[in-house]
This record gives sequence, C-alpha cells and structure tokens, in this order.
Amino acid sequence: MTTLCLTGQHDHHDVYAAQCPCRALLDLLANKWSALVIGALEEGPQRFGALQRLLQGVSPKVLTQTLRRLEGAGLVDRTVYPAVPLHVEYSLTTLGHSAAVPLRLLRTWVEEHIDSLDSTTQGVPSSTPCA
Repeated sequence: MTTLCLTGQHDHHDVYAAQCPCRALLDLLANKWSALVIGALEEGPQRFGALQRLLQGVSPKVLTQTLRRLEGAGLVDRTVYPAVPLHVEYSLTTLGHSAAVPLRLLRTWVEEHIDSLDSTTQGVPSSTPCA
C-alpha cells in the first residue's frame, strides 16, 4: 500500500521499496526497546532512572541511544529542569502518542498469544517465566 508524500520529496511512500525513507522509521519503531520505551511513556513523563527500572534488562547505554533516536525522530521530548542536581524528563510528543496506539496493540497481542506458540518450532527463544 502506498501513500502520497506530503513533503513533496517523493511521488509516494512505499515501505516495501528499498530506497523509501519510511524504512528508517519502521526500523526504529520495530525495535524492541523503542516499542517498550514508547509504552512506558504512555502513562506520562518519566525520568531516566524510572524508565531503566521499568524496562528490565536494558543497559544505560542502550536506553540512552534509544531515547536519542526517538527524540531525533520527533517521537519523544526531552525536558531539562534547571535544578541541582539536573532534572530531566522524557515524554511522548503528539506523534509519539499516535505511534503508541499500534505498538500497544502489538504488545497486548504478544502477551495474549505467547503461550499459544510452541517455542521449539516457532523460533522464539525460551526465557524465564514472567513475574
């Protein structure tokens, strides 16, 4: 399915086309940590430490890189409050909130259907049970 390019840079956008710039955005949103950060920020602004505690298993380096990529794409805002020590919060932009909708549906689908998959035949790595 293609859509017209509103920026006038291309005739249309087609995620299946190798050279389409929308592939980079798809790559960003399809990333596990991006999807989880966006989900965590749906509830409202979060500080870095709170995000790291919520997103179990993410390293500070990967979380920083993910937040920077999301900010660069216009999905996340970074607000610095002049205090000692410095207070920084991350929040979703309007565009980020719109991306959160399909990502929430995907996260919900995964949680509801993970037990239906046979991890030995579906290529899903086994992991420890959920808390």
